[in-house]
Amino acid sequence: MHDPSAIDPGRHIDWSRTSGDYAAHRPGPPQRLYDMLSLLGIGLPGQRLLDIGTGTGLVAREFARRGAVVAGTDIAAGQIAAAQEQAQRDGLSIDFQVAPAEACPHPDASFDVVTASQCWMYFDVERTCTELRRVLRPGGMLVTTHFSWLPQADALARASEQLVLHFNPAWQGAHWDGRVPSVPSWTVGRAQVAAMFWFDEAVPFTREAWRGRMRACRGVGATLSADEVEAFDAEHARLLERIAPPRFTVWHRVDAHLIRL
Repeated sequence: MHDPSAIDPGRHIDWSRTSGDYAAHRPGPPQRLYDMLSLLGIGLPGQRLLDIGTGTGLVAREFARRGAVVAGTDIAAGQIAAAQEQAQRDGLSIDFQVAPAEACPHPDASFDVVTASQCWMYFDVERTCTELRRVLRPGGMLVTTHFSWLPQADALARASEQLVLHFNPAWQGAHWDGRVPSVPSWTVGRAQVAAMFWFDEAVPFTREAWRGRMRACRGVGATLSADEVEAFDAEHARLLERIAPPRFTVWHRVDAHLIRL
């Protein structure tokens, strides 16, 4: 991770601390994302694919189910342990390793595609681009994706964000306006966007599942103490009892950029 203190000032981010909730309650992107990527030549059977910042391997596992030959890396050992456990449970063969995106443990020209889902902001862009140029085969593609709730369009997501900020004012993940640039600023002078798309999806949750999803977010489980997480969760449960039915949906925006480095 590149200078994590610059993301949420004063807070140390440790994704291993939230691996349990991450694995149990954080949903993966909808199937529509993978279908659209497939139409653009990404995630095809036999394609060699590396998922950096893989977390618990949600994206890596779906590509493996679709026939790609998949590896995944993450800097958090707890996330990789959860990824390995879930892949084994699903009967999938995926090469998961603990490693930063800036130093991939793979030979030159090993992959046709590198994916980075909801994680590019954590990397040192210059070093990561250099490393991905090394491990990608000629003509290979980087795909960055995001799967983010929409607080300005969804009152429930907005209320949950406000509670996170009450417990963790340093969290900078709130108030996203939903804008997806056609050309991400980091690519200027470094890379070329070959294609991009975005769409919105109403994602179903129960109260318990949304509580787990919010515990898994960076501003809660990856930064707060165990006592603070417990206090947040108790207050969040009371909030959801007041404002949410037992089952509901939360609007999310899904985006993807296909990038040539």
